[in-house]
Amino acid sequence: MNVLIICATTLVAYLLGSIPSAVWYGQAFFGLDIRNYGSGNAGATNTFRVLGKRAGTIVMLLDVLKGYTAAILSTILWYADVITINEILTFKIVFGLVAVIGHLYPVFANFKGGKGVATLLGMMLATHPEMAAVCIGIFLLVVIASQYVSLGSILAALAFPVLLLLQIFGQKENPLLIVFGFIVFLLVVFTHQKNIGRLLRGEESRTILIRFRKKH
Repeated sequence: MNVLIICATTLVAYLLGSIPSAVWYGQAFFGLDIRNYGSGNAGATNTFRVLGKRAGTIVMLLDVLKGYTAAILSTILWYADVITINEILTFKIVFGLVAVIGHLYPVFANFKGGKGVATLLGMMLATHPEMAAVCIGIFLLVVIASQYVSLGSILAALAFPVLLLLQIFGQKENPLLIVFGFIVFLLVVFTHQKNIGRLLRGEESRTILIRFRKKH
């Protein structure tokens, strides 16, 4: 194992995560810093609220891509014979989490980033796409029913390791992946502490994904 290459790739994963999609998009197309508006968060949810659905969708996809690309770096290292096939999952998790740290504390935006949910989703898609798809479904159902994005994020993050334990796909899952899932859940809870407080007080902002029109 080439330690220098591993360290260099870890740095690349962090730099990928540090790309402040919401900040740069807002500055480039709207001439504003998203962190000065709405919740002050440099993430997709705040972008949706402040700049609209199109901007929010683009930022979200870019953030997902950051996590996915960072995790896939492990596969590139395997092709380059830097790591073994048995180490791919481990480094997908390592590089993905480093990218999330980059999103939370981006070097390109004065270390003031977003909450990392979309970037976490990207790395989940790279590590277990089937379960990630299930969690996306849970997230959408919760948000549509409750109109709380934060609640959807927390419950979807919890569902990932719990459903892995329940073996809903009929196979025994890698224990490392389950541990990773619970780490992801704890990370989401950590980054949503203020949201949890507002949820408990009934003060959390609502987000309407689908508007149902009344028939006349």
